[in-house]
Amino acid sequence: MQEAWARLKQSVADFPQFPLPLSNCGNNTLRRLTIGDGLDQGTYLGLELPLALAELLQLGILADFDLSKDEAEALIMQEVSTEQWIDIPGPVLDVYRLWRPSPLFRATRLEQALQTPAHIYFKYEGVSPAGSHKPNTAVPQAYYNKEAGIRRIATETGAGQWGSAMAMACSFFGLECTVYMVKASFEQKPYRRIFMETFGASVLASPSDSTNAGRKILADHPDSTGSLGIAIGEAVEDAATHDDTNYALGSVLGHVLLHQSVIGLEAQKQMELTGERPDVVIGCVGGGSNYAGIAYPFMAERLRGQTPDMRFLATEPAACPTLTKGRFAYDYGDTAQMAPIVPMYTLGHDFVPAPVHAGGLRYHGDAPSLSLLVRAGHIQAQAYTQNAVFEAGLLFAKTQGIIPGPEPAHAIKGVIDEAVAAREAGEPRVILFNLSGHGHFDMQAYDDYLNARLPEVEFDPAEEEAALQNLPQVPIQV
Repeated sequence: MQEAWARLKQSVADFPQFPLPLSNCGNNTLRRLTIGDGLDQGTYLGLELPLALAELLQLGILADFDLSKDEAEALIMQEVSTEQWIDIPGPVLDVYRLWRPSPLFRATRLEQALQTPAHIYFKYEGVSPAGSHKPNTAVPQAYYNKEAGIRRIATETGAGQWGSAMAMACSFFGLECTVYMVKASFEQKPYRRIFMETFGASVLASPSDSTNAGRKILADHPDSTGSLGIAIGEAVEDAATHDDTNYALGSVLGHVLLHQSVIGLEAQKQMELTGERPDVVIGCVGGGSNYAGIAYPFMAERLRGQTPDMRFLATEPAACPTLTKGRFAYDYGDTAQMAPIVPMYTLGHDFVPAPVHAGGLRYHGDAPSLSLLVRAGHIQAQAYTQNAVFEAGLLFAKTQGIIPGPEPAHAIKGVIDEAVAAREAGEPRVILFNLSGHGHFDMQAYDDYLNARLPEVEFDPAEEEAALQNLPQVPIQV
């Protein structure tokens, strides 16, 4: 594969100098759906799990954590629901119509640059007002909390995509919003902070001195760059100590993945219009929401035995390789041990990843349902270093004209590897991936890459081992 990449780099070194013919592109944008067509008349899809997985998932959420203190009741009911279809409220659909359905593109120019027989399709969530997939769950969470009489939302954000979406959603429904932004991203991405503040949110660098959780981290590690686990702990504490405030989570939990199923439901309808079916579905994974969004509607077909040969690839950073090098165990969702204990692949809740630019993927754990699917062999995982990821992102930008965020650039690296493998094998292949957001607020990252300032960061196994020593002791074996 390294030799194939070397040949690819050589073949596209002067790519901007030879424009591709437009005559072969055809109509490669698929957005001919209404909101009802794309979402099966206004419903989310709950994942159907086979019995063995369902039994393990029913082990559920442990620890002395009362969701009702920090979450709207409607969201709690979605978290524990076993219904296949869950209605989307009318006011949420009204907001969705601002950008949904999102387009499905065929990446013909990338295909031609790679000289691959593979057909590459991508669902582009960067068309949302916040520039990513995150509003798909921010909007319903804000709506349900408003209906519950909540005044303020406390939440975290890694790269700023989730915080941006929540700030926007809160402004739509008249809620105040406090965002604890991972310090590394707070310093790397000032315009994300300004974006959130434009919608009225208060943004704090995490760890902060505003919570006990933040102050403890700063006392032990004054130069801490933060992590999603730390920021989540601060936001949960904020919500738990204010009666008028609820917590909103941007990934991991079941109701978040449920809301994101709008992506895959639309993609299924759009792929039907192409007359093709994916051989492999690819996405990046931090907590799991965007990948679950694109993959789970297709995964339901695999689990029903309709598409047993369809493959699923989850991509992640080598600096935070939860799925590829983590341990499947019960663990806290945050560093402060205030979030629920759930079964998942984890590097340990105390693990603090290196400050790579893919801030949205710097999370120690993963969604329980996605972790279970990986453990059962339904989803494969691959980790990449950030220079290889930005190399892939740059090629995508030069061919398709969209600068991807550092997070979905991991998916693009996986897509290119798949397309090159198809070329080497001389076989056709249909690849579908989720381009979960644009990189317009990540230009510092691209500047670092273009000027050779991007360090090649691998995670330290010793740090993982130390963090795993602090896993909670639970009476259930996984």
